[in-house]
Formats: sequence, structure tokens, C-alpha cells
Amino acid sequence: MTAFDEMHGFTTHTEEANVRVAYEGLRTWLQDTPADLLATRRSQAELFFRRIGITFAVYGEAEMSERLIPFDIIPRVLMKTEWEGVERGLRQRVNALNAFLRDVYGPRECIRAGVVPAELIYRNPYYRLEMVGRPVPHGIYVHMAGIDLVRVDEGTFYVLEDNVRTPSGVSYMLENREVMMRLFPNLFTAHRVAPVETYPDALLATMRSVAPSSAGRDPTVVLLTPGQFNSAFYEHSFLADKLGVELVEGSDLFVTDDVVYMRTTDGPKRVDVIYRRIDDDFLDPLVFRPDSILGVPGLMSAYEAGNVTLANAVGTGVADDKAIYSYMPEIIRFFLGEEPILGNVPTWRCREKEALSYVLDHLGELVVKEVNGSGGYGMLVGPHASSKELDLFRRKLKHAPDNFIAQPTLALSTCPTFVASGVAPRHIDLRPFVLTGTDGVRIVPGGLTRVALKEGSLVVNSSQGGGTKDTWVLDA
Repeated sequence: MTAFDEMHGFTTHTEEANVRVAYEGLRTWLQDTPADLLATRRSQAELFFRRIGITFAVYGEAEMSERLIPFDIIPRVLMKTEWEGVERGLRQRVNALNAFLRDVYGPRECIRAGVVPAELIYRNPYYRLEMVGRPVPHGIYVHMAGIDLVRVDEGTFYVLEDNVRTPSGVSYMLENREVMMRLFPNLFTAHRVAPVETYPDALLATMRSVAPSSAGRDPTVVLLTPGQFNSAFYEHSFLADKLGVELVEGSDLFVTDDVVYMRTTDGPKRVDVIYRRIDDDFLDPLVFRPDSILGVPGLMSAYEAGNVTLANAVGTGVADDKAIYSYMPEIIRFFLGEEPILGNVPTWRCREKEALSYVLDHLGELVVKEVNGSGGYGMLVGPHASSKELDLFRRKLKHAPDNFIAQPTLALSTCPTFVASGVAPRHIDLRPFVLTGTDGVRIVPGGLTRVALKEGSLVVNSSQGGGTKDTWVLDA
């Protein structure tokens, strides 16, 4: 299976090969830069990340509870015209996701019309009965989305996943850019790279815009974290600092008369918007898990009274489901009356008898994923799996087919990457970050490019050994 190369197209990876317009300047830079200088810069980048503490926790690894996400110093480059098409598709996708969520917690017209099977909604573990018939502030459920994209040819991007619960990774997008600008100022001078540094301002503006209408004053925004032992705690503290808002844990907040307050040295301060990085189950022990010490007792009462906005809204996880993902083209057509701009990866729903039969017969050719899985866990990459792994998944599929979907093994595009042997192509994806407030949709140009550092690997997740790259969108 031949993969599209971001630098060379479908040609071979040689100096004489055609180079796509976006990469002409980068090709010259790579030719003129000695390998030992690239290695030095990579070491400097790693030292920078260690100094600022940009790590993530790895659960279940006793010998190393935290580690760096490897950073590749060769950027991924997109032309403005390429990005504009992606951006239109992202806006459409997130608008459809919000419309879908308003519907499944409201009139449920998509169920009555047969667009989405009722059982996929009602049996979904992230569908919250507590939210049925309860409108959210300004009708916005997904304030922040991380939409994973993969590229297969010159003009085709597919959506791989919709991350709308508590999407992460934006801190790496911002820090990757800062490191590149420090290490390679001359390379930036030679390119007109669209900025991503505006993201914190855009995020704060989005948060302020969705404050309850009754606020009637400058709204107070806080970022709610599970605490320092969470795998994404660095990002939580980083974003709170960039936004200029308080980083709080559940014990820092309390509810009185359906209003949320923050404890401060000057006394209680009313909170209007909570950018929460805590899953639904742990938000309020009076409504969800009674054993949770991470949330705020009474928070849901304040939320239902319309006195506080939770971003993202409670119950968005139903749209994060990989089985629901397979219906997104129909969802876009139903709610927006438009054809999808960004395609879905063809998907077999193993809950369907014919699809299950096909998947079992072609298991060695397919990628199989858990419907509610994330982080690259619980998945099978058929062409790279052992016979033992194939047998294990065959049993899983027969035992609980509803828990799985399957997709063809896509030839994810590759990008030049600096590895131990030098510069070589490695498979990549892209996670742009989409913000939705009352003043519209905001998307900074680019996003987080994740790279599978192992030769031939298609798994880009940091938890599975993947790394990241800076993503450049050229203004001209």
C-alpha cells in the first residue's frame, strides 16, 4: 500500500524527486543543514521540554510514571488553500455535532427519522438521562473539539475521530511552535507561517461568550482539573496560566443556592464558566459517582438552574462514540442539509450481522477499534497483528460485537521525520482544535500533528510511542 508523502506526493523520496510547493523551502533547508546540527537542535528541544516540565503521565508503568512526548524538529507544512478546505469541513462538522446533541437531548428527531438507531443513543454509556429536556446555556454543547484527520492523497482528508468530551493536546501545539521559533528563527524568516499563538485569547473569548445570560457582569472563568496526578495536568496548568484564569480542583469550589462559588483569600467569588477537564462521572457526587472526591457537590443543580456554564457540556460523550461516528455523514445531511466536506473513513459496524461476518473473514486486513476506546488502546491493526492477537480479537468480536467497529487499513500520509538513521518518512495525522461560542466558530490555522516514530507503524498516539510535530500553514 503506497502512502501519499506530504513532501513528495506519490513519488520516491530522493533529492531528484518532485517536491510539492509547500515543501520547496523546507527541502532546501534540509539539504543545507548538516545532520549533526539537526541532532543538536533535537537535543536542545528535549532539554527545553524537560525544563518547563511538559510531560504526561503513563498509567500502569511503574518504572516511569511520567515521560516526554518525543518532538520531531521537521515541521509538517500545509498551503493556505489546503487549509481553507479543511477549515470549512471542520466548521461544518462541529456545527453538525452541536445540532445532533441538541436533538438527542431534546426532540430526538434524528431517532424518529431513522437517521441514527435509538439503541446506539440510549445504550451509550455517555448518554446522560440527567440532561434530557434540559437546555444548556446558549444551546452549545461542544465548545472545544479536537477533530482527528488523516490524509490519503493530494486533496483528500478523512475524519478519523471526533474528540468532544475533554479534548487534549493544544498545549503541545503551542509549545511546539515556541520551540521551533527559538531553534530555527531563520527558517521562520524564510516562510510566512500563520500564527497559532492566538489560541489562548480565542479560547478565553469563547469561554466568556458562553457565560450564562443572567451573569450581567464580567464573567469569571475557571479551569477545573482532577489534580496533579492526572495525565494531562501539565496542559491544565499551562492553559490556566495562558488564559489568566484560576486553576481549581473540586475542593476549591462550592455551591450555595444553586450558584457556584470559588474560595479565595478575599472571600467567596461567583463562578460563571467552568472549563472542565474532569469526566462527567466525577463532576458531582450527588448526581453521578457518589465516591468522587474530584467534583463539586451540587454542581449539577447550579448547571440545571442556568447559573453556570460547563465546557464542554455534560453528555457530549455520546457524540464521541465511534459507532455514532459512522453515522456522521447522515447526521450532517439531516441537520444541515449539506453534503459532508470532510469524509468519514469507511466503517463496518460489528453490531450488524453482515458487517460482523465480513470483519471476521477479513480480520487480518482491517483496523478494529473499541467503540468507546481512546489513546490507541483496545485496538487491532490487522496487517501488523500476530496470529495470537487475531485469535483474541476474533473471540472478542464474537462475544460482544456491539463494542467494536472496523475500518480499512488506510495508508496514512507520511512526512519527513528526523530519526536515528537520518531523515525518513513516518506516518502522521492532524488534530485541529475548533472553538464554538455565541460569536461563532474559531479555528487557529494548523493544529497538532502526531507522528508514528516507529518505521511502518500507523499508531500515532503518544501513549503508544508516537511523537508530535509543529504544523505550519503558509499564508502565501
